[in-house]
Amino acid sequence: MADVPVIQHAPSVDPTTTLQQDLVVAGQRRINLIWEFTQAAVTILITVAAIACAVKKIDADVLNFAFVAVISTYYARTNHTKIGGVGYEQGGR
Repeated sequence: MADVPVIQHAPSVDPTTTLQQDLVVAGQRRINLIWEFTQAAVTILITVAAIACAVKKIDADVLNFAFVAVISTYYARTNHTKIGGVGYEQGGR
């Protein structure tokens, strides 16, 4: 049989945050995740509505404006790579 490599683990590092700080960051992550899914749902719904109006040739200027506003805001404000809260490196809120 081949030798099985042994994985050497680095020693644990002392925590640099308190339990309360960890709870705050966890709460921020949860809220950010909920907000991210909400934004995605609203964007999908308004896109479907705009496409349906275009297919049925319904003149909906307000819907078209809302579509552009929602889509541009969605992509300008979301940060898909960081659903992790404010973080300590930014100094919090």
